[in-house]
Amino acid sequence: MTKINAEPAEIAEKPGSACSAVSALIVVVGLLGLSACRQDMHDQPKYIPLRGSTFFADGRSARPPVAGTVARDELHEDTLLYTGKVDGADATRFPFAVDGTVMARGRERYDIYCSPCHGRTGAGDGMVVRRGYRPPPSLHVDRLRLAPAGHFFDVMTTGFGAMPDYAAQIRAEDRWAIVAYIRALQLSEHATAADVPADQRGTLQ
Repeated sequence: MTKINAEPAEIAEKPGSACSAVSALIVVVGLLGLSACRQDMHDQPKYIPLRGSTFFADGRSARPPVAGTVARDELHEDTLLYTGKVDGADATRFPFAVDGTVMARGRERYDIYCSPCHGRTGAGDGMVVRRGYRPPPSLHVDRLRLAPAGHFFDVMTTGFGAMPDYAAQIRAEDRWAIVAYIRALQLSEHATAADVPADQRGTLQ
């Protein structure tokens, strides 16, 4: 009888033991989960730009490029195309042939970036000048009409006087296209009927 009475008691204890084990497992898993809640994603172990470093001998966190490496699209082997100069002097020629496509592109870029100051005709009477900005010289004065093509490219690339540089806004090929269009503007102000192709002179008014 004793044995029979003991068995139900032992059987009754088993569910409680199972619940205790499950509870203990949940607690352990919860503690493990809490231990994974770190701030690395919020406080990332990184350097922000210009922040110093004690790890490198030079004290800089930003590392210089490896000697001899060239960034993509920064090779710039064509000196004339990217500097507008030949042997250190302003170039008198273009780095590529100028055709109708180049002229159309030059006019578009000129109207966007240059006309606000220089005006649509190059007279230096752009919209911002009419509102008080320092006026640039007319592109039609003899000094600029006689200036080599590379001069205009250099001014757009490095800036001149009150004019900032536009190297970041206008790629090199488009700067040359603008130079070509400036030449067209200069020619238009001093052209004669003889400069117009014979088959188009009838359209002049």
